[in-house]
Amino acid sequence: MDYPDVGVVIPAYNEGENIGSTLRALKSISCIREVVVVDDGSIDNTAQVVLKEGARLIKLERNHGKGYALRQGLKAVSSPIVLVLDADLGESAVEAVKLIQPIAEGWADVAIARFPCPPGRHGFGLVKGLSRIGVRLLTGKDLTAVLSGQRAFKREAITPEFFKYKRFGIEFGMTVDLLTHGLRVCEVDVEMTHRVTGLNFRGILHRARQFKDIFCVLVAKLLEKLGAKKAYGFD
Repeated sequence: MDYPDVGVVIPAYNEGENIGSTLRALKSISCIREVVVVDDGSIDNTAQVVLKEGARLIKLERNHGKGYALRQGLKAVSSPIVLVLDADLGESAVEAVKLIQPIAEGWADVAIARFPCPPGRHGFGLVKGLSRIGVRLLTGKDLTAVLSGQRAFKREAITPEFFKYKRFGIEFGMTVDLLTHGLRVCEVDVEMTHRVTGLNFRGILHRARQFKDIFCVLVAKLLEKLGAKKAYGFD
């Protein structure tokens, strides 16, 4: 099947060590016509590596966060299918082609990458559990890869409002919005790899921040939903 043109948006913060191999892997996907990397205020050589690999660079002078970076990048691509990917995928970024298929064939508006379980224990499952339960509470849908940042979108499915969330709340908040707006969301199994935080102090702190950000979005949306029910007399 001949796929439509695909654009790629990659937010990056101090990813000079990984972004090069990620961009080189994407060059093997023939339908990708444009690649935009948004350097979100990096202080390493991320920008230089991006330019060396021939991708388009949007350089932000300071760190704004993933949601803001994505909004800037999405404004810069015009392809009918858009991939949003993390910078640290390395050679496994070639697996992104699997996300394009359901959009190109017309049976999904958004495809989310579902990673294989990494070997060993890397966390307690609280963050993933919270996100999955939250999506179920708010939408009635059950997704397992709610926190995956690797996604393909039909161009018409992209609304800046979906990317308004800050820090670690973006994937959760975006997923809820996509489902509540009636968009067809599917999960696709991929053999991608990226950095995984461990059970050390740094990893536990990272997960605590994730949990907090997701919990705040969940509470806000539950209150919003409750308010809507009261407004229509469903309480």
